[in-house]
Amino acid sequence: MVDAVAPYHAAFVAGMRGTYGKVLSRGLPRITRYRPGASRFSVVDPSGNIITFIRRDEPTELEYGGSKELAGLARVLDNARILREFKSDDQAAFRALNSGLRRHGDAAPAVEQALALAALIELSTALGKVELVPAWGDRLRALPLTAEERDQIRHSIATPDTLTPWLPHP
Repeated sequence: MVDAVAPYHAAFVAGMRGTYGKVLSRGLPRITRYRPGASRFSVVDPSGNIITFIRRDEPTELEYGGSKELAGLARVLDNARILREFKSDDQAAFRALNSGLRRHGDAAPAVEQALALAALIELSTALGKVELVPAWGDRLRALPLTAEERDQIRHSIATPDTLTPWLPHP
């Protein structure tokens, strides 16, 4: 447990870039993605040993399946966040978002749809399912979002540049 996880993540990212020329997010070694405000991340060494850095004030109680106070796509987004950040299970988060967007997307506000699409774009890139990205990107581009909402979407994922073709800067 540490007081702040962001400096540790930045140090590991810099070391990985220095050693490998890029940040490795799959295979061994690797580091999990870190979104601003997240309370944990993990580093996996070449032998498969995992070290998880957890912010000291991280909530101790999690509602797996998404917060019961939320409904529809908002609850799906919360569940996917837990799967990614606390369980490090990108595949399960991908499945939850894909299914949740199909079930609840039409009734959800545009910003929730955009958050789900942005996460799916990032996850499909990380999981090697890049053939799915253009369709989700086109859907993201078609949503009526304000400049503030576009910034919110960009800040919701660890690699905002992934969204540039579909969510350009104003």
